[in-house]
Amino acid sequence: MSVTRRSLLAAGGIAFGGALGALFAGAPGSARAARRGYGPLLPDPRGLLDLPAGFSYRVLSRAGDPLRSGEGAVPANCDGMAAFGAGGGRVRLVRNHENRATAALRVPAARGLTYDPQALGGCTALELGPDGRVTSERVALAGTAVNCAGGRTPWNTWLSCEETEERAGDSGYTRDHGYVFEVDPADPHRSGAVPLTAMGRFAHEAVAVDPYRGVVYETEDAFVEPFGLFYRFLPERPLGGLGSLRAGGRLEALRVPGLADLSVVDEVGAEFPARWAPVPDPSAAGTPIRHQDFGPGGITHAQKLEGCYWGDGGVHFVSSFARRGEGSAADHHGQVWFLDPLRGRLRLAVRFGPAADAGLPGDSPDNICLAPDGGLMVCEDGGGEQYVFGVTTSGEVYPMARNADDLGRPGAAEFGEFAGVTFSPDGRTMYVNAYAPGTTFAVTGPWQH
Repeated sequence: MSVTRRSLLAAGGIAFGGALGALFAGAPGSARAARRGYGPLLPDPRGLLDLPAGFSYRVLSRAGDPLRSGEGAVPANCDGMAAFGAGGGRVRLVRNHENRATAALRVPAARGLTYDPQALGGCTALELGPDGRVTSERVALAGTAVNCAGGRTPWNTWLSCEETEERAGDSGYTRDHGYVFEVDPADPHRSGAVPLTAMGRFAHEAVAVDPYRGVVYETEDAFVEPFGLFYRFLPERPLGGLGSLRAGGRLEALRVPGLADLSVVDEVGAEFPARWAPVPDPSAAGTPIRHQDFGPGGITHAQKLEGCYWGDGGVHFVSSFARRGEGSAADHHGQVWFLDPLRGRLRLAVRFGPAADAGLPGDSPDNICLAPDGGLMVCEDGGGEQYVFGVTTSGEVYPMARNADDLGRPGAAEFGEFAGVTFSPDGRTMYVNAYAPGTTFAVTGPWQH
């Protein structure tokens, strides 16, 4: 199977280079033995994070430890994350906490930063000094639910996405959920806890912002059929900076004529006309958006819509997998689609080949980011041991990190997924979260630039 090589660019201007499909399309065994990379992973004497020789890690933050602000304990379920330069060698991290109503360690409610006191999710913000040590750690957003992924804006804020559709009264919540919230890493009180309601109420996963026209693209990770939609939001104040998305705008969903389910497309390079249908009720006051009547021609769905990245004058978005047994029209192990907004065309850029077993990379890949050498870092979220894999610009795969923590259960082979991988602005430090036990690591070493 051929793989289309494409330069990917994240919402904040981070370039991605490499053959993404090689992560999954390689012959069995070829992905296990990296021909390049940093060598085999060495067992960590502390039993936390296995890394190649020459690399070391620092635990920046761990669930249950006291927040340095004194607001309570570090929350659980560390997920999406981004790093922002703060001047003078300092770095700010904004970190999501994908807490549901049953979470053991909530994001503490903070004055001026809490949307719904009964919801346990949100974001925390860390600031690191030039020496890489944490100088502050505080609540940046509270009272939100199931904060999964999100995306950066061109004006250097974080858009945190609630991956839920629960309403006031569900799970004890006092307000509706399923929104996007903007977080200012420099001063969270400037952004507050304001839902961007015009961007829709649904199970958000990720966003990407067109840095030229200000259009915001959004993925929906719905767990049951009908599966999620791919959206665009046309702001009233495009590229207006912090708070501008509150001014509202128009929400539309992708409609590909004659194509109700993206999973049936298996030819790399296949191209289709992309149309946009106005969302009848973005607030989903009575009916979830994906169930709403879009009129003649219907709407286009896809299972497990997750990553969303801007680049090459368009937007890339990912369907992690599709399974007939769960309601999709066809099976696949992953697709990357490219939408060219100027031409109004949608193209299948990559179709992932099957992973032969759970030991190969590609067992439910999740977050992705640029590596200092121009390749990629990919977080794994599947069964068994969990890895961060690197992908070289030539498409070769190598192990970069392994979660050595088995969640403290004697004899158990259960390991927390990785999430939120991101690099410092100078490319010298990789930050990554272990979802459970919630831990944020800083990894340094002989990174290739």
